[in-house]
Amino acid sequence: MGGRVRNTKVAANRRPSSTIIEVILENFMSHEYSRISIEKGLNIICGPNGSGKSAILIAISVALGQAYTERSRKLSDLIRRGKDTARVSLLFNNKSVSGRRPFPISKSDTLMLSRYLKSDGSYWYEADYREISKNEVVQLFKESGLNPDNMLIIMHQGMVEEFAVTSSQEKLKMVEEAVGFQEYRENIFEAESKLSGIVSEEGILNQTLDNAGQTLDYWKNIYDKYQIKKGLFEKKEYLSRELVWSQVLKYRINIENIENRIKKKMQILDDVVQLISRNELLAERAKNNFFSHRVELRKLYFNLIELENEKVGNNVMTETYSKESKAFEKVLLLVEESKRALNNESLKSIRKYICKLIKEIESRKNEILPRDRYIPNKITNIKANLEKTERKIDKSVELYVSNMVKEAILQYRRKGLGRDINELKFSIIENQKLLSSLSEERKKSGPAIDTERSPNEVSEDIKVTLAHLQSLEDVPEDAENLYNNYSSTYEELKSKLSTVSENKSHISKELAYRKKIWKEALDNLIVNINPIYTNILSKINALGFVSLSDTNEIDNTGLELTVGFRGSSPVLLDAFTQSGGERSVAIMAFLLSLQEQVLSPFRAVDEFDVHMDPRNRETMFQMIFSRRREMVNSQYIVITPSQISVTDPDVQIITVQNSYGKSEPKKVIK
Repeated sequence: MGGRVRNTKVAANRRPSSTIIEVILENFMSHEYSRISIEKGLNIICGPNGSGKSAILIAISVALGQAYTERSRKLSDLIRRGKDTARVSLLFNNKSVSGRRPFPISKSDTLMLSRYLKSDGSYWYEADYREISKNEVVQLFKESGLNPDNMLIIMHQGMVEEFAVTSSQEKLKMVEEAVGFQEYRENIFEAESKLSGIVSEEGILNQTLDNAGQTLDYWKNIYDKYQIKKGLFEKKEYLSRELVWSQVLKYRINIENIENRIKKKMQILDDVVQLISRNELLAERAKNNFFSHRVELRKLYFNLIELENEKVGNNVMTETYSKESKAFEKVLLLVEESKRALNNESLKSIRKYICKLIKEIESRKNEILPRDRYIPNKITNIKANLEKTERKIDKSVELYVSNMVKEAILQYRRKGLGRDINELKFSIIENQKLLSSLSEERKKSGPAIDTERSPNEVSEDIKVTLAHLQSLEDVPEDAENLYNNYSSTYEELKSKLSTVSENKSHISKELAYRKKIWKEALDNLIVNINPIYTNILSKINALGFVSLSDTNEIDNTGLELTVGFRGSSPVLLDAFTQSGGERSVAIMAFLLSLQEQVLSPFRAVDEFDVHMDPRNRETMFQMIFSRRREMVNSQYIVITPSQISVTDPDVQIITVQNSYGKSEPKKVIK
């Protein structure tokens, strides 16, 4: 026979189990006041129907926290007729084992647990006469596996039939709880719950992630626009700076250009001034030459006039002398003609005188002629000199006029240059004022920007940028924060989804592992109980086995009992195939095969043998007695209306009789 399958870790932490020392009934059902000692091992309570033997098990169940009994649905109906209050007390062994007490709430070696029932339906619990809650009572027995609602622990009247019709899934749950495997199922359910939660969370996260992704895409689009807007703002800020510095550079360049223009104009002005000075000298020189040539011209004119006068005079005198000479020649002819009238002397004297006059005239004439011969040349020379002098005068006048014109032009240029220079200087002052007016903007605009663009070009760029910004006016200023928040949320969701997926994988593996542990534990349990179950059935000429059904899904997995009587093949135990006695035999065989595995230190079954024939009843009691050695460390109560034909000194037998409506339990002396 295999050993018990246990969760060793849980078993190591479990408190030591306890047994019931005594059951005390006060005004409970047919018991007015009864005290029943319960020993370790097998306790058989017997008595006729209606004697009150089943009330003992009901009282134990009620004290342990069971609210429902097969006798009544109201706790107040369990109070003895005519009484207002009933009390059920259980005295437990609470001795310390390895330094630990079964019930830490009590420092005593015994624990008195009482439940009071009132006719108005109210009730309360006391532990060592200190009131405690029902939940505390349930917790007291939970670790030891004592659950009064599990029919494998406490099987009241009629529960044999009830167990037969209970679903295989519920049967398995009862078995798991009874043998301490409930934790495996709870672990699986816990893992399934976690997995379901994780799957649900994964689905929600996926949906949320999709929604977040759509939202993030929307805000990504807004964020991209915001980045464009931000870039445009930065561009606008830069352009504003560039505009300031382009204006600064413009004014600086203007000033520099104007200064260069002033320098050039000053150079030109210097050149013009020099030209004016030089031209003044040339004009003065031309003027002096003009006056000099005019004096010379006058002299030449005077000389020419003199020569012309001399020439005219000479001509006149020559003509005069010629006329005189001719006149004297005529006189001489007259004298010659008159010589006959004159004497020779007179004639000679006249003639001599006339000849002398003619000679003088000719002499004078001859004096004039050589001199007169050079006069034309002199006149020609003078005229030539006059022409030259006139040309010199014309040239001097022309040069003088030209110089005067040049001087006038140069003076005009000088005035224009002076005016231009003054205007340029004024322009410098204006540009300097404009440059100075930008000082605050320069400070605010930040470091200088070296730009080659004009302010107009920058201004046009600013207009275009402002137009773009206006088109993005609806983009919120907190778009970046919103996008970053949504992006962070999206990444967190992705990370969380990844974590959830990892957890899902981990929980799936953990679930598979827990199912494997659960399945292995159940398989080992079946391996352990099947030989006992088969052996017990063989004693009454029956065949059968215990098996698990549909182990793929824990909710569908069930425990099935099969049995075949009188050589027939084993079939599934149910409420229709077997008789009541056959069902009772099969169920008791199963209970007995399971006992070694059950955790609870207390177990009870009431009237399992009601439907058994005498032979099967006797055989079953023999089997119960044969397994008493496995019961020495626990308490077993078997209630039967039948007479006990099998006796054993290690078995306590309690009889219950009802005398005048009052139950009286008695211990049979061994």
